[in-house]
Amino acid sequence: MKISFDEVKHLTKLSKLHFNHDEVDNYLMDLNKIIDYVNKLSDIDFEGISPTAYILPIHNVFREDEVKPSSAISEILQNAPDVQEECFHVPQVLEG
Repeated sequence: MKISFDEVKHLTKLSKLHFNHDEVDNYLMDLNKIIDYVNKLSDIDFEGISPTAYILPIHNVFREDEVKPSSAISEILQNAPDVQEECFHVPQVLEG
């Protein structure tokens, strides 16, 4: 399948790009080279090759969850600018 000069002109019009005749010729050659290269895939024999979604084997990289004791509330709130009833106290951001 080859792309024609008129098809490239039509694409430039649709994309609202303005090219002179030489630029359209250059893009025409480039697009036809790309299409020729992609068409080479139809010549490849894929018989006996199983489809894969990933090129590398997938394994879980996360560690197991472990229950550990938490820090004391007094330590957590030590650097808070404002504390109220053992909670962080922040300015109201919603009207209510």
